[in-house]
Amino acid sequence: MKKLLVLLFASVVVFPLASAIFAQEAPAQAKEDRWEGNIIRTDKDKSTLTVRKPGGTLARTVEYDSSTKWVSQYHGDNQVNNIDPSQVKEGDRVICKGTFDKNGVLHATVINKRLSHSK
Repeated sequence: MKKLLVLLFASVVVFPLASAIFAQEAPAQAKEDRWEGNIIRTDKDKSTLTVRKPGGTLARTVEYDSSTKWVSQYHGDNQVNNIDPSQVKEGDRVICKGTFDKNGVLHATVINKRLSHSK
């Protein structure tokens, strides 16, 4: 009986401590932001694109670097193709994913050039 009480007491003390330790180890997921539209300006020297929402005047600066993944995809298609940044130009429709900074600049992790028609 004494062993059972010690075991019960130990489980009551150890379980909350263990769950608190494991909860602290789980990192918080950063929210991924998205900006979609047509490229109205490119600046290769500053590694930026200016992307305007379709049908409006609201435009955002999208900043990229060497870690940015560049892809293309036909609308409604699951196949994604890796591309070179030189294949993206003014007038192209893009979906940019990354995180916005406090100045409203999107630091892109992925820039997806949308191809207008399926194959």
